[in-house]
Amino acid sequence: MPEPRPAAAPRYAPRYAPGHAPGHAPGRPAPPRGRELRRLAVSATLHCLTGCAIGEVLGMVLATWWGWADAPSVALAVALAFLFGYALTVRPVLRSGLPLRRAVRVALAADTVSLISMETVDNLVMLAVPGAMDAGLGDALFWGAMAFALAVAFVVTVPVNVALIGRGKGHAVVHDLHAHR
Repeated sequence: MPEPRPAAAPRYAPRYAPGHAPGHAPGRPAPPRGRELRRLAVSATLHCLTGCAIGEVLGMVLATWWGWADAPSVALAVALAFLFGYALTVRPVLRSGLPLRRAVRVALAADTVSLISMETVDNLVMLAVPGAMDAGLGDALFWGAMAFALAVAFVVTVPVNVALIGRGKGHAVVHDLHAHR
């Protein structure tokens, strides 16, 4: 009978012995601190921004093309942003060997707070920029406002992810999963 393979080492060195970090479950390494925490938070926020940008741009382009009012435009963009945000997490989690149902639960746990933060800020900025929601797809105002809104949302969401990852939540769940493949 073959010997069981040892667990892979975590991607980050735990600050405390596994299971002994304040407020963390036994057997899990403590979340990163300092520069490593900020690096992971920026990476998680870029991941979130990618899904949000795909969904936001697609949603706003379709709604603008169809001539929709602001409320349904925002609703479509938010729905697509969440869809693409979760999909970008589910795919690598599935590759790690988890079944679909568990992968979806991991994505929901990892991304929901970050996506809510990003989408709230992004859409408030889009609505606040005069004329942005009424601009056509060929208008620089539409694309400039969209880029500005996503940039502001990124800056606001990084500290959210720092707080989540620092507590072993959010994308720390996904990083933990990758570390134990």
